[in-house]
Amino acid sequence: MRNLCTLAALACLFLGAGTRQATHRPTAPVLQRVADIPLPGPSLRFDYQSIDTTAGRLYVSHMDASELVVFDLGGRRVEGTIPHLPRVTGVWAVPALGEVFASVPGKHSVAVIDARTLRVKAWVGKIGFPDGIAYAPGVNKIYVSDESGGGELVIDGPTNRRVTTIPLGGEAGNTIYDPGSGRILVAVQTLNEVIEIDPCTDRVTARHELKGASNPHGMTLDAVGRLLFVANEGNARLLTVDMRTMDIIQTQRVGEEPDVLAFDPSWRRLYVASESGEVSVFVEEHDRLVYEGRVNIPHAHTVSVDPRSHVVYLPLQNMHGRPVLRIMSAHEP
Repeated sequence: MRNLCTLAALACLFLGAGTRQATHRPTAPVLQRVADIPLPGPSLRFDYQSIDTTAGRLYVSHMDASELVVFDLGGRRVEGTIPHLPRVTGVWAVPALGEVFASVPGKHSVAVIDARTLRVKAWVGKIGFPDGIAYAPGVNKIYVSDESGGGELVIDGPTNRRVTTIPLGGEAGNTIYDPGSGRILVAVQTLNEVIEIDPCTDRVTARHELKGASNPHGMTLDAVGRLLFVANEGNARLLTVDMRTMDIIQTQRVGEEPDVLAFDPSWRRLYVASESGEVSVFVEEHDRLVYEGRVNIPHAHTVSVDPRSHVVYLPLQNMHGRPVLRIMSAHEP
């Protein structure tokens, strides 16, 4: 009987292990706090971020304060704010154009900001609920997703004029540029698809159904490793897609309602920030993600990482009654 019980216990242990995430055990905490820098404005929701490594700046969308915060990465100080951007969501810096593009749902438009003066120089629209933004360098075009389902807005960078709107057939989450294929990728969350757009023709060239997806929203990629990471708001799952075949090769649990993703290309580390406040951390090993751990911080649903310093940035809407930018360090894998 004792042998049977031992065998049964081993079987349960074996079966249980199959449902857990494989864990890479670091020698140090997965993330360590370096500083909390006070941010201007009220204790309200933040959204997307964009790092400009050329200027050494971080642009942070302070969504419910209707302003964009400009942060000096080297000096670790707020350099300025750009007001009057009602419900600003997506933001993307384009150093080649000397401009920053911001999605402004309150105006159903995209604001074009002069990176030198930090003033709005143009408005482009109309678009229902602009959200994610990507830049296609080969053609100098900007692509903006519409979370209300109105299609992908295309902007000509040199003239800041609308080129076209591409019908997608559903509500779009994030939009990213893949330098490997030269395509724009859009997560169409109501169809559980990722759509490819050719920036040369502004036509949809492929639609990829994601099995196991539920409202895919946040995306990022490992351009060199040819892996696409897609976070699903509906089931708190992270899908890893082999971009050579567009097959899903891995599924991981993350925090509830995952939102913004950030990938550190040289350290091959992925951060997934969720509305629940959980930031899940993975490291890429042999074309697979290995779970390293997590941190839980209230309102930590947006994350960015500086590819030069590997420093992680988390705008937090309310820490002891005021908004802060939490700066965190990671260990080298």
